[in-house]
Amino acid sequence: MNTKFSTILLALAFGVVTLSAQNSDPDIMTINGKGIKKSEFEYVYNKNSQQQIEHKTLEEYLQMFKEYKLKVMEAEANGIDTTSAFLSELQGYRKQLAQPYLIDTEVDETLAKEAYARLQENVEVAHILFMIEENNPSKTKEKAYEKAIALKKRLDAGEDFTKLARECSEDPSVSRNDGYLGYIKGFMTVYPFEQAAYTTEVGNITEPVLSRFGYHIIKVMSRRADPGEVLPAHIMVMIPKGATESELKAKEEKIREAYQKLQEGATFEEVVEQYTEDPSTRDTEGKMRWVSTGRTIKEFEDVIFALGKGEISEPFKTPFGWHIAKVVDKRGLQSYEEMHKEIMRRISRDERAGSGRKSLIAKLKVEYNYNFDGDKMSQLKETLKSSATDSLFANIISTDNATLFTLDGVAYSVADFAEYYSKHLTGKSETENSLTSKVDKYIDKAVIEYESSKLADKYPDFKNLYNEYRDGMLLFEISNREVWDKAAQDTKGLKKFFKKNKNKYSWSEPRFKGVVVQCKNDSIAMEAEKRLQELDYEISATTLNKEMNVGSERVLKAKRGLFEIGDNAVVDYRVFKTGKQVVDETFPVSFAKGKILKKRPESYLDVKGQVTADYQTKLEKDWVEYLNKKYEVVIDYDVVSTIKEK
Repeated sequence: MNTKFSTILLALAFGVVTLSAQNSDPDIMTINGKGIKKSEFEYVYNKNSQQQIEHKTLEEYLQMFKEYKLKVMEAEANGIDTTSAFLSELQGYRKQLAQPYLIDTEVDETLAKEAYARLQENVEVAHILFMIEENNPSKTKEKAYEKAIALKKRLDAGEDFTKLARECSEDPSVSRNDGYLGYIKGFMTVYPFEQAAYTTEVGNITEPVLSRFGYHIIKVMSRRADPGEVLPAHIMVMIPKGATESELKAKEEKIREAYQKLQEGATFEEVVEQYTEDPSTRDTEGKMRWVSTGRTIKEFEDVIFALGKGEISEPFKTPFGWHIAKVVDKRGLQSYEEMHKEIMRRISRDERAGSGRKSLIAKLKVEYNYNFDGDKMSQLKETLKSSATDSLFANIISTDNATLFTLDGVAYSVADFAEYYSKHLTGKSETENSLTSKVDKYIDKAVIEYESSKLADKYPDFKNLYNEYRDGMLLFEISNREVWDKAAQDTKGLKKFFKKNKNKYSWSEPRFKGVVVQCKNDSIAMEAEKRLQELDYEISATTLNKEMNVGSERVLKAKRGLFEIGDNAVVDYRVFKTGKQVVDETFPVSFAKGKILKKRPESYLDVKGQVTADYQTKLEKDWVEYLNKKYEVVIDYDVVSTIKEK
């Protein structure tokens, strides 16, 4: 686990729970006069008591908490909490922590449950589309709506939907489907289309429905429970465009010949290999991807969903050719809990995105007594009309300190908006509509930022979690400085510590200190042994591997270390004279070069990892003693006695 993250988690274990200062929440201790509330420690104590396998006493937790607080205070005394790097990282954490508080989670959850319900039901639909030109939406939108309204009147008068779809629909696919789309389910279409389809009774036709593509008129034909997903395989004989009668007959004969092979006992995979003309599935034994409602053509879908697992169809025809289908597997919809993350991801990518944020903004405007000056907005539009350029407009309004709107009694001026406006110029000529849109976006941004500034006051959970991350970051940085990095870099200290505690690292069985080399052949082994004589022990294996394994071909592998019996087969056989010789086919020639240490290491480097860890423990202990002397800690044991374990 990442050390920094582990330390932050440690801080979370000793997290801060700051409640409103009340007489019922006295200080349990003070450090240099700074009070720490009973509620803070009580939360930590109960939280850790429930999580720890080995239960610690109240006094033990009290001491751990005190040491934790001393280290955080020392970090603050060293100014770590004021550095730009710390503040930038902390701000990044805060943004992440704030996100769940800056949306209306109830709205998003409602949308997620609605989406899941729609994944369980299919709606059979047809539609007629009047398109809006993407590059000219303002003019073509009105025309599309007029066409849609006129056509709806014809439908209401009894004209046939399919006939009108062929005649009037601007959907390019109408030429092959007469407006029929088949069964849809959640997320298969744009949300406005889905919403209309799922809220219209079977047999009814909707009013014109606006989506980003244009105006749709939708006919709802039937509903059914979603059949789940099918993993199909198929044998396919393709029919080329413009095929002659003889070609069509030959194709049908070929698919029926393939079917006869299956009837005679040939495996599906064998027939695929011999007959299929689908290049995308020829090498996969005919297997396709998982198919759900609406993901393939109707003729193919109808067949595979009617088959049971393992069943094979008779030959059937689609617009693409002849097929024999097999159902390899079937599966139903996952649970809501299992799909929740994916549903939320998909919601975030369609028209529903931002619904929770919009809902929260609307609620916050009421909560904070939002008041917008409509007259000032009218003046802005007039100023825009009289300004030769958007930049000139920005300059003019940048000196206007009149209030545009208020939020919780705080005034936001036109000049404030001008700063936002200048940063969001697009290069396109500003219109009254686009100006209104920018003002709305600025107001939304201001509301969210204001709410974000109030989170710590409104939500104790947010304040607690934020403080936990903050203290965890401080704990990591100061511990790194005083213990971890210090121990790793203090060569003199490590040597001195090792010399003083040398007997601690002794052993009862001998160790081999050296390099184990396995080579491709004898000549490589001779060259490697000669090179080892010239190399320092600490870099020997690394240098040998790098120098002799040139390019992509490896001619040897070398490993340096301290080995006991059982650690390495080559060392066991060649040095300790135990076990059997193990020959690596790639590197059959092996040797070991070094010395046997009978009782203890000769240098701290031989056991560097263990020595460093022990030295860190010593530094930690010395540091805590120093902190206890530096800071005056007063514990109120009368308050401690009132702590209740939950």
